[in-house]
Amino acid sequence: MPVSDWIAIGATGATLVQLGYWIILFGRLGGYREVPPSRTETDEKEAPPVSVIVCVRDEEENVVKYLPHILNQKYRSFEVVVVNDNSTDGTWFRLLDFQKKYSNLTVLNVPFATPPGKKAALTFGIKQARHDFLLLTDADCSPSSPYWIQEMQRCMGEKEIVLGYSPYQKGKGLLNMFIRFEAVYTAVQYFSFALAGHPYMGVGRNLMYRRKLFEGADGFSGHSDMASGDDDLFVNAVADRQNTAVCLSPDAFMYSRPKETWKGYYNQKIRHFSTGTRYRLYHQVLLGGLALSHFAHIAGVAAGCFFEKNYLLIIVLYMVRAVVVAGVYLSVLKRFRDETLWPWVLCMDILFPVYYALFAPGLLLGNRAIWRA
Repeated sequence: MPVSDWIAIGATGATLVQLGYWIILFGRLGGYREVPPSRTETDEKEAPPVSVIVCVRDEEENVVKYLPHILNQKYRSFEVVVVNDNSTDGTWFRLLDFQKKYSNLTVLNVPFATPPGKKAALTFGIKQARHDFLLLTDADCSPSSPYWIQEMQRCMGEKEIVLGYSPYQKGKGLLNMFIRFEAVYTAVQYFSFALAGHPYMGVGRNLMYRRKLFEGADGFSGHSDMASGDDDLFVNAVADRQNTAVCLSPDAFMYSRPKETWKGYYNQKIRHFSTGTRYRLYHQVLLGGLALSHFAHIAGVAAGCFFEKNYLLIIVLYMVRAVVVAGVYLSVLKRFRDETLWPWVLCMDILFPVYYALFAPGLLLGNRAIWRA
């Protein structure tokens, strides 16, 4: 069989697999209709107390800039527990200043040297927290509204874990655009999987769960040997169809500061990728199939352009998938309040095979022992 025919068969197969992911799975998120928020007086009076937990290390600037947005949330009863994990700058003294002004703030100083990662500090904070509902975020994050806690708790209902959305702040340049796009693509995956009944990860910048879920799983003991994974590996271990909810309310978005250098972003993603080998096997298969079929589709289309015999087929394969992907992204980006990314979606999409090639070594190199992710 001629090489051109093998390329055509491969490109067709990869495209069909991709269409399956984008239409059957990711289309759920595009068409999802969340129940509108209800902020009745009765609901607010009956809302259970919440503990917001933030771990910090050398975050003086971020504490000053972002912590007030968390402390001033409109929610009837909540505490903010900030765990200072051996900071060497002025973080601790800034926290003490805030504690004088806010009665709902508790600051903790980790009294021991911690291993790489923030699992020890986070565990320390959870043990000291007073309430059963635990809402996690990071020091460089700012909620989109004063109703962040309320919306996350509303989505909890009778569930045990809520996956929230954490986009990156909009800035200038290609790096910022790609970081924001990659965050959207990641969210499309974990929200869609959760809506399909197969939750596999969440992001610690906007994640809520009940204390009993944490204690029942013996905390992070199942992956204590890894610096990362306090969010995605924990969710992968405890989340299922029955106990997991998603919160897509714009009032519950938690914006985070993106990396400002390609090196910083690369190191961050390598750490994140290193946890993928510890996901449940069927999650690894599904995510691997998504990445492989995406790579094969782009590679097949590119290779097919060299054979005049397959021009029409290649054009059709590319255009069909492009229309589906662009359509799903249009609805998703409207939901995520970042339509400015949409004109660049197909360009960013073509870059993803390069993304896979660059960050795949994270699966082989293991976990980088660095605290801040």
